[in-house]
Amino acid sequence: QVHLRESGGGVARPGESLRLSCEAPGIRYGVAAMGWYRQAPGKQRELVATITFDDVTNYGDFARGRFSISRNNDTMDVWLQMNSLQPEDTAVYYCYCDRYGTVYWGQGTQVTVLS
Repeated sequence: QVHLRESGGGVARPGESLRLSCEAPGIRYGVAAMGWYRQAPGKQRELVATITFDDVTNYGDFARGRFSISRNNDTMDVWLQMNSLQPEDTAVYYCYCDRYGTVYWGQGTQVTVLS
């Protein structure tokens, strides 16, 4: 079982930054990829960014150039640095972990960018 703990959400003004953290305590092996998705009210969950075990990254089109994903090889902690935030970035951000072919989700952290 994988329990993901997210933190770092909050309220920001346009142009400001936030940094999300995802902890995966006790997990060191079998992780193929981790990353972040988001879901805004009335919309489908969409990819924000992912990072594989060998540090290959992938970003949603809206995130490319503004957001950056990184991880700790030892602890499997993952971070999402979000810069130049805009009101359309308002959503619940979910951390996920793909371990041995099973995907686990965190409970989500709210990011609100004021308009």
